[in-house]
Amino acid sequence: MVCLGNICRSPLAEGILKSKVNSKEVFVDSAGTGAYHVGNRPDLRSIAIANINGIDISKQKARKFEVTDFDDFDLIYVMDRSNYRIVCEQARNENDKAKVKLILNEIMPGEDVEVPDPYYGGEYGFKNVFNMLDEACTVISNKLNPNG
Repeated sequence: MVCLGNICRSPLAEGILKSKVNSKEVFVDSAGTGAYHVGNRPDLRSIAIANINGIDISKQKARKFEVTDFDDFDLIYVMDRSNYRIVCEQARNENDKAKVKLILNEIMPGEDVEVPDPYYGGEYGFKNVFNMLDEACTVISNKLNPNG
């Protein structure tokens, strides 16, 4: 799960997907394309909306996306077109590039809808983002574990 700073959207996506998959079978992580918040916990508003929904993301630490992530992950979900472009620019080959997907295409295939960055918005923005990511992560978890 990748967004810009790895403190709002991608930590939520990481926590939501982790809550929907078997952690012994699926490894979920998140990162940012920028190094602005490396080592920091998620935004308090992301932590709060996750807690309201029974998910604890408070122990996550922001990190920067690295080229080695292409080796470590089968799928790389990005939150918006800007981060899609940045991640794809780091791809070493077409195989790397094929791993990168806009997360909301899971619920709106081919529409390239972006997850809005709630950082400068109010509480509703975080609730809205949580709901979008929750729906997308349900589809992803069903693909990863089709038999429940």
